Amino acid sequence: MNATAWLYDAIVYIYALSLLFYFSDFIYENRRAKLIGTGLLIFVWLISGVFIVSRTLRLLQLPVFEFSTFELLHWFSWLLITVAFISSQYFRMKVLVFFVNVLGFAVFALNMYSSSREGQTLDLERTTVDLLYVHISLIITSYVFLTVGCLLAIMYLILHNRLKKKKWTKWLKNFPSLELIQRAIDRFVIVGFPLLIMALSIAMISLIVEGEAKLLFDVQSLISVVSIGIFGYYIYQRSVRKKHGYYLARLYIVAYAVQILNMFANEISSFH
Repeated sequence: MNATAWLYDAIVYIYALSLLFYFSDFIYENRRAKLIGTGLLIFVWLISGVFIVSRTLRLLQLPVFEFSTFELLHWFSWLLITVAFISSQYFRMKVLVFFVNVLGFAVFALNMYSSSREGQTLDLERTTVDLLYVHISLIITSYVFLTVGCLLAIMYLILHNRLKKKKWTKWLKNFPSLELIQRAIDRFVIVGFPLLIMALSIAMISLIVEGEAKLLFDVQSLISVVSIGIFGYYIYQRSVRKKHGYYLARLYIVAYAVQILNMFANEISSFH
């Protein structure tokens, strides 16, 4: 892999990292996380602006000046970053800002990898492969965090039931407190959930670019949306309704079970 490819990968993952910090701020009202996320987003915004200017200048040197679809998409992704940044600074619409950034992230990734090709035409097959690598890395990392969170949720249910029935055993001394388990679950879902959304956004953009938009209604796509919806409801109950405990642990396990079901849907799906 050449240095340019490494650079594109680094920028895309920095963008993803900025979204994780923004999501952390949404959950915990963490000013430090917001500052870090903003700093990373400004970096991506500047780099994206450099790419836009360089590509525009190159087009101006051609006999006929004309923006291709991907130049327009690059402008679109850069403007999305701009709008998200301004909104995060002046408006309290953190959910909207996050999802605007997710859309911007998916379009930005598409343009970064398409711009790595020589000439003005897009190598669709190669770009799709590059996006697939990003999708796989994000989905695997997401599954790791969500899996650990699920194990913690199971621990919470076991400990909760034992305490409720007053059936204390020596091996339960190895368990942390219910409060610590809940806080740990929160930490893992803060990372796993946004990564899952970003992975799905990359997959959806890839399908649209390939002209396979009909697969957005494939069984795996629909199951993923359901899983994200349940995880989103979990986060809403935790951060907005301030609920905690047994109810949330069960809700988390249900969301995770739906996502795992998605893995076994390969046999009846055309998505992968």
